[in-house]
Amino acid sequence: MKENVLVAIDQSDPAWEALREACAWLNTDDLTVLHILDTGESSYGIEGGAADAWHAAKQAGADDLFERAEQIAAEYDVDIETAVEYGRPADAIIRYASEHDIDHIILGSHGRSGLSRMLLGSVAEEVVRNSPVSVTIARQTKEESTPD
Repeated sequence: MKENVLVAIDQSDPAWEALREACAWLNTDDLTVLHILDTGESSYGIEGGAADAWHAAKQAGADDLFERAEQIAAEYDVDIETAVEYGRPADAIIRYASEHDIDHIILGSHGRSGLSRMLLGSVAEEVVRNSPVSVTIARQTKEESTPD
């Protein structure tokens, strides 16, 4: 059975691993690549033109990510759709999946543990716990990862 699959990306290596895995082994009709513009980093309180500049810069960054995502997908002869959402990343991923008939979510994970995980939180863990659909976590091996 073919599925509508969502891969959420940011600039991290694990996100690109998630996209590669989705392209390589999923039997999918639709692959959507989603980038979240985190409102925790928002322009709240910034006046007029500066807020517009913040949004323009964030959108330009998303466009750069999507260009790279399209290049990766092309290596696997996979067509993708792209989308941008605003909000807390985990909430926005879950909301998008619910509103767009997504059957499966694939996320990258840094595999943090201990204090690092407590301080930074885990978008992947929150999505796994609260998603209305199946979630696959693509994790890098230590040899593949780059220092934060």
